Amino acid sequence: MKNRFAFQLRYFLFWLLFFCSTRALFLLYQAGQTASLPAGTVAGTFGYGLRLDASAAAYLSVVPFGLLLAGSLLGRRLPTNRLLRFYTAVMGVVVAFLTVADLELYRTWGFRLDATPLQYLNSPVEMAASAGNAPLLLLLGLLAGLLLLGWLLYTKVVGRLPALPAGFGRGRAALVSVLYTALLVVPLRGGVQQIPINQSDVYFARQPFANHAAVNLPWNVVNSLTQRETDPARYRFLPDSTAQRLVRPLYTYTAPDTVRLLRNARPNVVFIILESFTGKLVASTGGEAGVTPNLDSLARTGVLFNNIYAAGDRSQKGLVALLSGYPSQPTSGGIIKSPRKTEKLPHLRQALGRVGYSSHYYYGGELAFANMKSYLSAAGYDAFTERENFPRSQQNSKWGAHDHVLFDQVLADLRTQAQPFFVTAFTLSSHEPFEIPIAPKFKGTTETALFRNSVYYTDWALGRFLQAARQQPWYDNTLLVLVADHGHTLPGHSVPEEPAKFRIPLVLAGGALRPEVRGQVRADLGSQTDVAATLLGQLQLPATDYHWSRNLLRPVQEPSAFYCYTDGFGFITPAGFLAYDNVARQPVIRSRGATQRQVQQGQAYEQLSFADYLGK
Repeated sequence: MKNRFAFQLRYFLFWLLFFCSTRALFLLYQAGQTASLPAGTVAGTFGYGLRLDASAAAYLSVVPFGLLLAGSLLGRRLPTNRLLRFYTAVMGVVVAFLTVADLELYRTWGFRLDATPLQYLNSPVEMAASAGNAPLLLLLGLLAGLLLLGWLLYTKVVGRLPALPAGFGRGRAALVSVLYTALLVVPLRGGVQQIPINQSDVYFARQPFANHAAVNLPWNVVNSLTQRETDPARYRFLPDSTAQRLVRPLYTYTAPDTVRLLRNARPNVVFIILESFTGKLVASTGGEAGVTPNLDSLARTGVLFNNIYAAGDRSQKGLVALLSGYPSQPTSGGIIKSPRKTEKLPHLRQALGRVGYSSHYYYGGELAFANMKSYLSAAGYDAFTERENFPRSQQNSKWGAHDHVLFDQVLADLRTQAQPFFVTAFTLSSHEPFEIPIAPKFKGTTETALFRNSVYYTDWALGRFLQAARQQPWYDNTLLVLVADHGHTLPGHSVPEEPAKFRIPLVLAGGALRPEVRGQVRADLGSQTDVAATLLGQLQLPATDYHWSRNLLRPVQEPSAFYCYTDGFGFITPAGFLAYDNVARQPVIRSRGATQRQVQQGQAYEQLSFADYLGK
């Protein structure tokens, strides 16, 4: 059997076995989630995943099969065996590297590696900081182990290329190679069915993790790089008229705008975006006590919205949701990766600038990260302060300047900032790797303990800022808006689609509040996207350009919150909640009160918002 004409079959089998090995490694690395699956479901990840494995193996076999065809025609003039080994070694290193990178990224992000990390390539320092908590020695060991396994598999299963049998001409050998290459079409497209294979063909279980494990990683990466995010049918579920009918009640007000929280309509606005401030660590939103004492104290003297959900799961998505009132997309990058599109978005800076507000944006890291600067520049901020503007001695975080340094700079500049002002400050110290410049408050070295301490530190820095700000002459006419950019899987390791991962605090505070509204707790269900219209309503400015934002202080026919994760969405109403997987085309989480109409409303919202995104 081990002859020249079984070589292609052995080569194809090598990649299938290697992919089975990488899947086994993925399941072992995510042992906590694997343990929650029935044994039959674990086995199903291999069986159902075989079609995508075969497709990926076929793609990787095209070049070797072509080399064999050329070698059959050219004979010894072409070093076919050496070229095959070189090609396989390069591809093996690439696949092994992607596999190992995916192990940790999946644990953090909750979706298989795709094109998402590419948007961070222009910020290598920030990429390195994000990986600060990864067990690098373990991952390097796993990478070495995978490479060794690949070499052993190739040696045992494939081996050296045998010579042509005696009396077997080159023409006949070339014809055999052509036939083998032609046969690759079947596994390439996943079978002989009309529609080529995609991820949904290997989704077989109710548990999203099992479906994710069945996906072939290299196939997923290449597919995400080549697929068209501009396909209007990608997230189309219903006729547009039906979708519009279902979404309309979510934005139809049932009462006039009569709630007034502010003493006057033109206060200064300090808009503080808190990195990863999940509601799970904020006592005033029902989270752990003692982690954010300053934010909780501020909530008791301000107006707290304790039923708010992030629009997405990444900082750049939260930024657009908060400042432009624009929903997130279920695609890898979101709208911020396209300056042509973000230039068409409304922006709070522009709305306030038209009525005389000066502006400044503060961030301790690099604004180029995740293409944020193009979005913010289009908004027209008067000034930016970022990492490069801080002295080297103050760049004391892997990301740049720690949060207390950032707040100190904001305080210093506000002494001379023209009033009224709109100042935006985005914290960073509670981002991975969760390093802090003060003694930890909570014991432990686990990732959860590190994260908890980083949130405590940012809250401590916020407390210092507030204490000093209250002594400044501008404070009595200033509205503070404090809100998270997104939630977090920690503590508790929420699954990617779980509502608890997206729940965040929103607090309005400061000297500009009317005394009688202080201490209010608003249970109004809403989203990050609603902050823009709510703020503009209090400033008595029009919000007609913010089509996806509603005033949280005005009741609507059907309150809701919509959020996106990669290729899925969540939709929450007072009746219940659900999470929907776009690949599996079914809900993966559904509370008792969630109706089929609610499923359709979520689909309609995603369909219309994605169509709006495509049309920008």
